[in-house]
Amino acid sequence: MKKIMLIGSVGSGKTTLCQRIQGETIKYKKTQSVEFYSQMIDTPGEFVLHRRFYSALQMMAASSDVIGFVCSVTELGQTFSPYFAQNFTKPCIGIITKIDLAPNEEAIINAEKRLELAGVDKIFRLSAVEDEGIAELIAYLSKEEE
Repeated sequence: MKKIMLIGSVGSGKTTLCQRIQGETIKYKKTQSVEFYSQMIDTPGEFVLHRRFYSALQMMAASSDVIGFVCSVTELGQTFSPYFAQNFTKPCIGIITKIDLAPNEEAIINAEKRLELAGVDKIFRLSAVEDEGIAELIAYLSKEEE
């Protein structure tokens, strides 16, 4: 399985996604520092919100195979600056979380547009709570390079 580093704003669902993929019980936990799992790196939301942490994200990206930009449908603002993916030499994918909380399809499409503007290659829609879209993300991460 490819090792993925998850980045996104505070409360976007990075830790919950890690818990779901690891098969753990989902419980809210504010990530205070970088957490390393066997195939995942969970970063605090502050790392993407403050430019002074960008170099730390770039350094940690070196030990991952893919970067996951996590964006919740409940977020209204643009977390990632335009073409933020250019900061990394690894493939960047978009992960829309909390689709179970989307008031309508337009909210999901708006999240997709924000991720596309950030420069991601592929976008996954999922709900870690309802276990929707998780299998597709795991299949992508498990697929061997061609």
